[in-house]
Amino acid sequence: MPKRFTASAAQLKPDPRFDSVLASKFVNCLMHDGKKSIAQRVFYNALDVIGERVSGEEPIEVFTQAVENIKPMIEVRSKRVGGATYQVPTPVNPKRRQTLAIRWILAAIREKKGRPIHLRLAEELISAFNREGTAMTTRENVHRMADANKAFAHFAW
Repeated sequence: MPKRFTASAAQLKPDPRFDSVLASKFVNCLMHDGKKSIAQRVFYNALDVIGERVSGEEPIEVFTQAVENIKPMIEVRSKRVGGATYQVPTPVNPKRRQTLAIRWILAAIREKKGRPIHLRLAEELISAFNREGTAMTTRENVHRMADANKAFAHFAW
Protein backbone atom coordinates (compact mmCIF):
# COMPACT_ATOMS: atom_id res chain seq x y z
CA MET A 1 0.00 0.00 0.00
CA PRO A 2 1.47 3.42 -0.93
CA LYS A 3 2.48 5.78 1.84
CA ARG A 4 0.01 8.61 2.13
CA PHE A 5 0.97 12.19 2.72
CA THR A 6 -0.64 13.72 5.79
CA ALA A 7 -0.61 17.26 7.07
CA SER A 8 1.39 16.21 10.12
CA ALA A 9 4.06 14.68 7.88
CA ALA A 10 4.77 18.04 6.24
CA GLN A 11 8.13 19.47 7.28
CA LEU A 12 8.01 22.83 8.99
CA LYS A 13 10.59 25.30 7.74
CA PRO A 14 12.81 26.95 10.37
CA ASP A 15 12.21 30.62 11.05
CA PRO A 16 14.33 33.09 9.04
CA ARG A 17 16.04 34.89 11.91
CA PHE A 18 17.14 32.14 14.28
CA ASP A 19 16.88 29.06 12.02
CA SER A 20 14.76 27.32 14.67
CA VAL A 21 11.88 24.95 13.90
CA LEU A 22 10.48 25.47 17.42
CA ALA A 23 10.35 29.24 16.86
CA SER A 24 8.57 28.69 13.55
CA LYS A 25 6.02 26.41 15.24
CA PHE A 26 5.49 28.97 17.99
CA VAL A 27 4.94 31.79 15.47
CA ASN A 28 2.39 29.64 13.63
CA CYS A 29 0.50 29.00 16.89
CA LEU A 30 0.70 32.69 17.83
CA MET A 31 -0.66 33.71 14.43
CA HIS A 32 -4.25 34.93 14.28
CA ASP A 33 -6.39 35.12 11.12
CA GLY A 34 -3.45 34.08 8.92
CA LYS A 35 -1.41 37.20 9.69
CA LYS A 36 2.00 35.60 9.99
CA SER A 37 4.04 38.78 9.57
CA ILE A 38 2.33 40.31 12.61
CA ALA A 39 2.93 37.13 14.63
CA GLN A 40 6.61 37.14 13.61
CA ARG A 41 6.97 40.79 14.57
CA VAL A 42 5.42 40.11 18.01
CA PHE A 43 7.71 37.10 18.55
CA TYR A 44 10.90 38.85 17.44
CA ASN A 45 10.07 41.98 19.47
CA ALA A 46 9.55 39.76 22.52
CA LEU A 47 12.94 38.11 21.93
CA ASP A 48 14.54 41.56 21.59
CA VAL A 49 13.07 42.50 24.98
CA ILE A 50 14.39 39.22 26.43
CA GLY A 51 17.83 40.05 25.01
CA GLU A 52 17.79 43.37 26.86
CA ARG A 53 16.52 41.97 30.18
CA VAL A 54 18.41 38.66 30.44
CA SER A 55 22.15 39.13 30.37
CA GLY A 56 24.54 36.37 29.43
CA GLU A 57 21.96 34.33 27.50
CA GLU A 58 20.93 34.29 23.86
CA PRO A 59 17.21 35.15 23.49
CA ILE A 60 16.49 32.03 21.42
CA GLU A 61 18.14 29.89 24.12
CA VAL A 62 15.95 31.53 26.78
CA PHE A 63 12.90 30.80 24.62
CA THR A 64 13.91 27.17 24.02
CA GLN A 65 14.64 26.57 27.71
CA ALA A 66 11.36 28.23 28.71
CA VAL A 67 9.38 25.89 26.47
CA GLU A 68 11.42 22.94 27.76
CA ASN A 69 10.68 23.91 31.38
CA ILE A 70 6.93 24.05 30.75
CA LYS A 71 6.63 20.70 28.95
CA PRO A 72 4.61 18.29 31.14
CA MET A 73 5.95 14.79 31.81
CA ILE A 74 2.62 13.23 32.81
CA GLU A 75 -1.05 14.14 32.52
CA VAL A 76 -4.40 12.70 33.55
CA ARG A 77 -6.85 11.19 31.09
CA SER A 78 -10.41 10.13 31.78
CA LYS A 79 -10.97 6.37 31.63
CA ARG A 80 -14.37 4.78 32.07
CA VAL A 81 -14.26 1.49 33.96
CA GLY A 82 -17.46 -0.32 34.91
CA GLY A 83 -19.70 2.74 35.16
CA ALA A 84 -17.17 4.90 36.98
CA THR A 85 -14.86 7.46 35.39
CA TYR A 86 -11.31 7.62 36.72
CA GLN A 87 -8.62 10.22 36.13
CA VAL A 88 -5.73 7.99 35.07
CA PRO A 89 -2.18 9.41 35.00
CA THR A 90 -0.43 8.67 31.70
CA PRO A 91 2.92 9.72 30.24
CA VAL A 92 2.75 12.44 27.59
CA ASN A 93 3.88 11.88 24.00
CA PRO A 94 6.88 14.16 23.13
CA LYS A 95 4.99 15.93 20.34
CA ARG A 96 2.01 16.57 22.62
CA ARG A 97 4.35 17.83 25.36
CA GLN A 98 5.59 20.57 23.04
CA THR A 99 2.08 21.41 21.88
CA LEU A 100 0.80 21.71 25.45
CA ALA A 101 3.73 23.91 26.46
CA ILE A 102 3.12 26.31 23.56
CA ARG A 103 -0.63 26.31 24.21
CA TRP A 104 -0.14 27.11 27.92
CA ILE A 105 2.27 29.98 27.17
CA LEU A 106 -0.16 31.50 24.67
CA ALA A 107 -3.11 31.07 27.05
CA ALA A 108 -1.12 32.79 29.81
CA ILE A 109 -0.24 35.82 27.68
CA ARG A 110 -3.74 36.13 26.22
CA GLU A 111 -5.46 36.21 29.61
CA LYS A 112 -3.35 39.16 30.80
CA LYS A 113 -4.69 42.41 29.38
CA GLY A 114 -3.64 46.03 29.23
CA ARG A 115 -0.09 45.77 27.84
CA PRO A 116 1.37 45.11 24.39
CA ILE A 117 1.44 41.41 23.61
CA HIS A 118 5.17 41.30 22.88
CA LEU A 119 5.87 42.57 26.42
CA ARG A 120 3.49 40.01 27.93
CA LEU A 121 5.16 37.26 25.87
CA ALA A 122 8.64 38.39 26.91
CA GLU A 123 7.66 38.42 30.59
CA GLU A 124 6.03 34.99 30.41
CA LEU A 125 9.05 33.48 28.65
CA ILE A 126 11.46 34.99 31.20
CA SER A 127 9.23 33.69 34.00
CA ALA A 128 9.13 30.23 32.43
CA PHE A 129 12.90 30.32 31.99
CA ASN A 130 13.12 30.96 35.77
CA ARG A 131 10.51 28.22 36.43
CA GLU A 132 7.84 30.72 37.48
CA GLY A 133 4.76 32.28 35.90
CA THR A 134 1.26 31.30 34.84
CA ALA A 135 2.23 28.59 32.33
CA MET A 136 4.53 26.98 34.91
CA THR A 137 1.65 27.00 37.42
CA THR A 138 -0.51 25.19 34.87
CA ARG A 139 2.19 22.53 34.45
CA GLU A 140 2.51 22.11 38.21
CA ASN A 141 -1.27 21.73 38.54
CA VAL A 142 -1.29 19.01 35.87
CA HIS A 143 1.53 17.17 37.65
CA ARG A 144 -0.25 17.58 40.99
CA MET A 145 -3.45 16.09 39.52
CA ALA A 146 -1.49 13.14 38.16
CA ASP A 147 0.20 12.61 41.52
CA ALA A 148 -3.12 12.77 43.36
CA ASN A 149 -4.58 10.11 41.05
CA LYS A 150 -1.64 7.73 40.93
CA ALA A 151 -3.76 5.11 42.73
CA PHE A 152 -5.60 4.66 39.42
CA ALA A 153 -2.43 4.18 37.38
CA HIS A 154 -3.21 0.46 36.97
CA PHE A 155 -6.11 1.47 34.68
CA ALA A 156 -3.70 2.99 32.15
CA TRP A 157 -4.15 1.58 28.72
